[in-house]
Amino acid sequence: MSRPTVREVADFLAGLNARRDSEPATFAELMERKADLLERIAADLPGDTKTAEVAARARARANQLKANG
Repeated sequence: MSRPTVREVADFLAGLNARRDSEPATFAELMERKADLLERIAADLPGDTKTAEVAARARARANQLKANG
């Protein structure tokens, strides 16, 4: 897993900012992207337990949204 690029983070933030509808699928997709980015950041910082915890919570939420989708 490689560290996310500035471009990937910017694209995610732009998608989040552009989200104007309340479509559950759209939100779930954004949360999936968020979890992916956070997991990659955590993988790049193996000793940072706080970052790993945040990534794990983001993944759990994304999975929950996907399951309810």
